[in-house]
Amino acid sequence: MSMIRKVQVTFDCADPERLARFWCEVLGYEVPSPPAGFATWDAYHAAQREEERGAWFACQDPSGVGPRLFFQRVPEGKVVKNRVHLDVRVGAGLRGEERLAALEAECARLLPLGAVRERLLYDGGDDACIVMRDIEDNEFCLD
Repeated sequence: MSMIRKVQVTFDCADPERLARFWCEVLGYEVPSPPAGFATWDAYHAAQREEERGAWFACQDPSGVGPRLFFQRVPEGKVVKNRVHLDVRVGAGLRGEERLAALEAECARLLPLGAVRERLLYDGGDDACIVMRDIEDNEFCLD
């Protein structure tokens, strides 16, 4: 039996391209090349039926290590807390005040992109994370 080693994380959303580009900025990801036969994403979208234009978008880790993120348009809006969320690991390996400073610096970088800070979870020692929301109100953590 073979092991599955690649994972794609899919987001239901209202504006796939806008949300994908937000996450590109957060994670240092990139937009993949447009589908075969199209020089640009605009050309691809123009070739789609009107109801399918902008129905999905994706972003990927340029190193190929992290999971691909896929964004698909859905008609309903978000109404409850996410059951799954991303932890953006900016403080991995750091402890105490150094960890807290790294989390706060990343939070400050993301706020102008449209992210919203919810709350700091800090035990006063080595454990800390900042609960955030992306531009479509999806929860994520700076960890």
